[in-house]
Amino acid sequence: MKETSRDRLISAASRLFQLQGYHGTGLNHILKESGAPKGSLYYYFPDGKEQLAVESVRMTAEHVRERIKQGLDQKTDAIEAIQGFIEKMAEQYQNDDSQEGVPIAAVALETALFNEPIREACQSGYESFQQVFTEKLLQSGFDESRARELGVVINSMIEGAFLLSFTKGNNEPLLLAAKNIPALLK
Repeated sequence: MKETSRDRLISAASRLFQLQGYHGTGLNHILKESGAPKGSLYYYFPDGKEQLAVESVRMTAEHVRERIKQGLDQKTDAIEAIQGFIEKMAEQYQNDDSQEGVPIAAVALETALFNEPIREACQSGYESFQQVFTEKLLQSGFDESRARELGVVINSMIEGAFLLSFTKGNNEPLLLAAKNIPALLK
């Protein structure tokens, strides 16, 4: 299926927001990066940058949720699956020149206090990630309340480990998070 101007705008915005943040990314830069005609920006996103940010967070969250699900589906046991998923992310971080890792964090941190539509989109994205972890834990026999709590904790560990990995310049925090999953999930 051919990628539309709308799709290219959302993809470019997602990438740029992740790398430069919401405020560091201008519409002209998004247009240039996407190769989309200027008129298409306001045709598809009449509310401008805010609407584009909401859509980019939604698209990114769907993509990340699917990656988490695929990663966790590699193993039946929740502990092995989650630990393996984090180890794979640590390996990708170490072997990849991209700055990807916390795909909606920059937008969330910059906008959550003053932009309700973007905050809600970020919240929904994070909740969808947590739900994937929760479902895996439920499949392994965890009680629902504990599985929901752990879904939040695991997502928080991963987000924090990525942030620390970026600031340290290596994957050690991700590896430590993976190493400690068995103790957390006992």
